[in-house]
Amino acid sequence: FVARTPKLVIEVDGGQHALNTLEDARRTRFLEREGYTVLRFWNNDVLEQMEGVLELISSRLADMPSPD
Repeated sequence: FVARTPKLVIEVDGGQHALNTLEDARRTRFLEREGYTVLRFWNNDVLEQMEGVLELISSRLADMPSPD
């Protein structure tokens, strides 16, 4: 998911991403160079700890600069 105004990317990864760590890291570096913050969560975290995931996203958004 992407929110362009605060420049926040949220990725939800399944087990297959454990095999794609180099590709994920490369994509994250590219996005960060473009000014984006990337948050990555495992599927299980989203399904079993949704409240904690939402708190982390909310906290990160609160720390980001406001759009002009």
